Amino acid sequence: MQLFYAPKLENNAQQFTFDKEESKHISKVLRKKEGDILHITNGKGWLFESEIINADQKNCMVNIVNATQKPRKSYSLHMAVAPTKMNDRYEWFLEKATEIGIDEITPIFCDHSERKTIKPERYEKILQSAMKQSLNCYAPKLNEAVSFNDFIKESKSDQLFIAHCEEQEKQVLKTSIKPNTPAIILIGPEGDFSVSEIQTALDNGYTPVSLSNNRLRTETAAIVACHIVSIINN
Repeated sequence: MQLFYAPKLENNAQQFTFDKEESKHISKVLRKKEGDILHITNGKGWLFESEIINADQKNCMVNIVNATQKPRKSYSLHMAVAPTKMNDRYEWFLEKATEIGIDEITPIFCDHSERKTIKPERYEKILQSAMKQSLNCYAPKLNEAVSFNDFIKESKSDQLFIAHCEEQEKQVLKTSIKPNTPAIILIGPEGDFSVSEIQTALDNGYTPVSLSNNRLRTETAAIVACHIVSIINN
């Protein structure tokens, strides 16, 4: 099954017209024609079965044949991850985390961060593409980039974890995470969190955790964390 993304599609709609870019992709690139069936999601949990009634390259129109609300996962995962120096590594994280299963992402700028800017529009496209690839009907939420301290002040969840490399007592994430329970996990930049940032997190209820016996890159650590949470919940 191939999945298309249409965030403006309402769950009670009977017809829908794709924008110019998606219409061109459907009609010219994929060579879809009248009568062909398309599966669409609006990223809010709805899966639509539709039939093309006009395969125009500028205004591809479909009739909605069936609409089904897909259930949410039994847990929610919010990853707060510092942008990496090489942007393609962060994009790789976004793609793979979406395929594995993630609900919310916040880029955080830390004391040791080498990258202080991001491209949210490009990140959104990567998330959307990965969502369609994995046949997921829920679009991950990409939050605005914020400073570490601002995130700590505002973050709230049933489970709060910070993964860092400092030599101090830490729990193992795979034995600490509770299934079917919301969680936030902090992953720092290439230079790790600063000592003061780690202490700030601990003072605000975060549990320090280890992800592996090996030292992991930022993007690898984030993927490992996502995978651990997914395994514990499935």
